[in-house]
Amino acid sequence: MQFQIDNMACGGCARSVTKAIHSVDPQAKVDIDLALKRVSVVSSADESAVAAVLEDGGYPPRRAT
Repeated sequence: MQFQIDNMACGGCARSVTKAIHSVDPQAKVDIDLALKRVSVVSSADESAVAAVLEDGGYPPRRAT
């Protein structure tokens, strides 16, 4: 799954996003491209659960195309 997170601007943001995703699935593989503000996630967790935890953490995601 891929998300666009427009307010992710720095390494601290990237760490917060990764930590939020790992709270839902500790085994998730998270790849972040800060320049594109894009997060790619390989996880057994449901996409809606990942999106919800990002939203709750202050990083509202949009599905990336």
